[in-house]
Amino acid sequence: MTGVEIRELEAFLALAEELHFGRAAARLYLTQSRISQLLRALEQRIGARLVERTSRSVRLTPLGEQFLTGLRPAYTALHTVLDDARHAARELKGGLRLGFQGVTNDYLLTALDTFQRRFPDCVTDLVEVPLSDPFGALYRREVDAAVVLLPVHEPDLIVGPVFSRQPPMLAVSGKHPLVGRASLTAQDLTDCPLIEVGGPAPDYWTRAQSRAGLPSDPGTPPPPTVGTLAEGLALVAADRGTMLLCRPTGTYHQHPAVTYIPVTGLRDSALALVWHRDRTTARIRAFAESLTTATESAADEPSQGQKNPSSLLLS
Repeated sequence: MTGVEIRELEAFLALAEELHFGRAAARLYLTQSRISQLLRALEQRIGARLVERTSRSVRLTPLGEQFLTGLRPAYTALHTVLDDARHAARELKGGLRLGFQGVTNDYLLTALDTFQRRFPDCVTDLVEVPLSDPFGALYRREVDAAVVLLPVHEPDLIVGPVFSRQPPMLAVSGKHPLVGRASLTAQDLTDCPLIEVGGPAPDYWTRAQSRAGLPSDPGTPPPPTVGTLAEGLALVAADRGTMLLCRPTGTYHQHPAVTYIPVTGLRDSALALVWHRDRTTARIRAFAESLTTATESAADEPSQGQKNPSSLLLS
């Protein structure tokens, strides 16, 4: 059956169900002679008769009955595959709104480039997600998916690719007593008033972005809170507090009045692509695959970790 045409199979199926050349032709919007041509071509490929035709009746041969039994489920499966592919293709057109916190990093930009080359009919938009409200845009349907800092413990959200693990730095003003230190330990931060994230973010998330495993002193006054990274850096520059940031974020956000000091002994920050469980689409899955490819490619390049700016605070 090398080179069999789908039209030959459709002609046979229509004729097997109608047992009438005229009705089979009308069903497929063809002429009776065309149905006969298609049937003969199929029988020649197989090497035997599938249909017996007399002046009064049309019936399947035993081989035709056997062929029909095997063809029906295969033909149905083929149509299912085609319909699924068409549906996926339609879903991959349109738009994809991606939220991000802080700055867009190399992982995200590489994934966007890969995704756009694979699916040029899908228009992507980038929307900044407030530092103080990492999940609100997803719940309000303002974005389809978002790149946010871990942890994510939301039962309605799916956590996709996790990437851009980076060590932290402490942002301090030029007047701070720690200025001039080559590095710090977690213990050095005990008495530092760390600026915290306020707003509608869940408590577990804001706690993770503030002291993140640091020892605390009960006598330390409450730290200031901010809703955006810009607000936090402004307070640091004014010597109102210090702020934990990822190393690449400090590199990206240079400020003449702010110094960044490496901190050892704290867990790395990490980003993840997340989306609402009830609004998973082919577009989101395809972008998640592109992001996974970007992170795996970066892992194969030893120098990549030095040039991938991760967003925001310690998670």
